[in-house]
Amino acid sequence: MRLATLRDGSRDGALVLIDASGQHFARAGDIAPNLQAALDNWDAVAPKLSARSERLVRGKLAAEPLRADELLAPLPRAYEWIDGSAYINHIMLVRKARNAEVPATLQTDPLVYQGGSGVLLGPTQALELPAGSWGLDFESELSLVLSDVALGTSREKAARCVRLLMLANDVTYRELVPEELKKGFGFFQSKPATAFSPFAVTPDELHADFRDGRAFLRLVSTLNGSVVGDCETGPEMHFSFFDLIAHIAKTRAFTAGTILGSGTVSNHDEARGVSCLVERRMREIIQHGAATTPYLKAGDSIRIEAFSADGRSVFGAIEQRMVEHDNTP
Repeated sequence: MRLATLRDGSRDGALVLIDASGQHFARAGDIAPNLQAALDNWDAVAPKLSARSERLVRGKLAAEPLRADELLAPLPRAYEWIDGSAYINHIMLVRKARNAEVPATLQTDPLVYQGGSGVLLGPTQALELPAGSWGLDFESELSLVLSDVALGTSREKAARCVRLLMLANDVTYRELVPEELKKGFGFFQSKPATAFSPFAVTPDELHADFRDGRAFLRLVSTLNGSVVGDCETGPEMHFSFFDLIAHIAKTRAFTAGTILGSGTVSNHDEARGVSCLVERRMREIIQHGAATTPYLKAGDSIRIEAFSADGRSVFGAIEQRMVEHDNTP
């Protein structure tokens, strides 16, 4: 089933179910008022949501027309937002871009950071640029919404922790990253609010395209109307989501509603393009001696969408414009 959060004036929005076309919805507030409430009581709530979803998909339930701008992020705020970096090609290119060494444990120990989760952006919400863009970059990636995760959860037991999958645009101010990391204390100012896809879907929506902790999809990134990336999400995901779950659970537990990201999807094949601008800039430097692609500026737009093998849009699209931030108090 596909779930979404309708804007209703509250912080957490209203839980709705999405039909197969992605163009209509049915309300589910009598089952759970919002997605977090559903996650908190998933074993009891999920069968009821699934039954209603099936009726919706079969046309047996009255549905209302959906507008993407009426949707918040599936979880407008979350207990935690943890992002991994599971695609080694991305790590290597980004490290080269800032003249940083590649970790000796690159292939054996996942990289993760903890981002801000109190304000998460909806799929059409603008990205606001303060004065001085600081090298704003998009990052197209996949993410999970987790159930309760026990301390010490193993890779073998991680599958039971997966509730939903989504897309994320984990934006970065590239020019702020080097100085922040020199402090030895991680990202903060360089990582503004993350945006998420319109729909969060249960793993069974992907059928065989979700296996062994990886989603095998095409992730298309379109900048100002031109496709800049048409990447495969599965084959080059070095650390699976199951690996990432085991990694973060090594020393602590997590509560239902925690979001876990894959990191920027990246392929070695340059013909597939990029899921962020810093990779394109690094390739330009390697090939031509200098980067010519600019970072994002006011007026630019980014669209991020994932497709199954049969061409179906799985999560709907993230569609964001860059706008100048209004500094008026």
